[in-house]
Amino acid sequence: MTLARCRGVVVTGVEGLVVEIEAYLAQGLPGMNIVGLGDTAVGESRDRVRAAIHNSELPWPTERRITVGLSPASIHKKGASLDLGIALAILAAQGAVAEAPHLVAVGELALDGRVSPVRGVLVAAIAARKAGYDTLLVPHTQVAEAQLVPDVKVVGVSCLRDAMAYLHGEPFEVEAGSQLVTAPVSVPDLADVRGQANARQALEIAAAGGHHLAFLGSPGVGKTMLAERLPGLLPQLTDEVALDVTAIYSAAGKLPDGSGLMRIPPFQAPHHTATTAALIGGGAHAVRIGMVTLAHGGVLCLDEAAEFDRVVLDALRQPLESGEVTVSRAGFSAQMPARFQLVLASNPCPCGKFVGTGAQCSCSPQVRRRYISRISGPLLDRIDLRVTLERPSMVDLDPNSPEPEGTNVVAQRVAEARERAAARYKDTPWLLNAHVPGPILRRRFNPEPDAQSLLSRDISGLSARGIDRVLRIAWTLADLHTHDRPTIGDVAGALTFRDGNGSWMAA
Repeated sequence: MTLARCRGVVVTGVEGLVVEIEAYLAQGLPGMNIVGLGDTAVGESRDRVRAAIHNSELPWPTERRITVGLSPASIHKKGASLDLGIALAILAAQGAVAEAPHLVAVGELALDGRVSPVRGVLVAAIAARKAGYDTLLVPHTQVAEAQLVPDVKVVGVSCLRDAMAYLHGEPFEVEAGSQLVTAPVSVPDLADVRGQANARQALEIAAAGGHHLAFLGSPGVGKTMLAERLPGLLPQLTDEVALDVTAIYSAAGKLPDGSGLMRIPPFQAPHHTATTAALIGGGAHAVRIGMVTLAHGGVLCLDEAAEFDRVVLDALRQPLESGEVTVSRAGFSAQMPARFQLVLASNPCPCGKFVGTGAQCSCSPQVRRRYISRISGPLLDRIDLRVTLERPSMVDLDPNSPEPEGTNVVAQRVAEARERAAARYKDTPWLLNAHVPGPILRRRFNPEPDAQSLLSRDISGLSARGIDRVLRIAWTLADLHTHDRPTIGDVAGALTFRDGNGSWMAA
């Protein structure tokens, strides 16, 4: 046989693509050529594969011209994960081993024939299952990670000879890889935050309804502390979302060795010097996963939000609406999930003292307006809850004062409110109030008549999107208060949290 096939997987963004690897041995000047839009790492596979086969004492077609084709040829391929598949295809083409049409091989080859780990093994397993392949050959240290995907037989190999032994049906022994465990993740306790009753309530509402949240206040009042405690109030990720989040971190190479499914919602807090590409994702020749995708299923916290470049902040407007980002370049386009809760935290002005009367502030009105206007109106309109934090009093900070409610107590109320919302939306594709489209909310889930009347009277200054978001907050308040429908008090509270005491515009 002079033509044989194997399959591998390349990862683009957070998606895996099954690649058909063809090896053709022809008469001609000895050499090896790889075609199919591979990057430098794919091209260098020629030398790695040749050395690995020689050092594994396996036959190499020394008098043949080897052409390796990677299909689909129109899609860019990067990385060294195709090494193992290329080697098996070449060996099958010269009859050293039979083809295995049901198998997908993923792994980088060292020069001595060892199979080295690659990033994105979990993504490769998902792609293989979707494409209908039932066996996955992976580095033995990554077997447990690939086994997170059901209905796929995962075989771990430590070297090229192990892969050959498996294809021949011969027994082989490899050192067992580490078993995956869900490591305990410590989350900060909400009891650490003293005072700030209004902000604590807003945090609970945000957790219960999946709402975006903005904090405005002077330095040291607790904005960052509150934001860091939001993941602890959220329920653990479901199996489906946990698999998606774990696959994202696997594709990004950020999944810790030996860790199982990520059950705790992720928390990302980029520095205010982050670029648009770092936040959204990008790359000139390959897709780099941005922090909005790493925050999928969890929380994205932008501390010192007014210090971010305005262009960077405005890039969040599209993922806040759609729950995904699209990275398009001349040679590729990739869609990545980005369904997260946004928490903005900002000082009111450069000196940070313009709160309340602003008597201690040294900034001019023009400077204050210029500073806070870096957070554009269209972005702020997408933030459901806006809260202004005042400095806590000495009574609040007194260690002898009663202990505030901790994370466990508030998280229980959040879970119960989410259960009520899920029961209400059981025949719809939504689970949280923040995800229900405005037209559906207005037509099918109206508040009580007097509450609707209040909402109709008090909508001055609100956009159509803002009205929808007030209604969503009102439903979350109703869930927390165990009301069947939003009452006039729920709507009044929603309007108050939406307005944020006007401080976001007063600066």
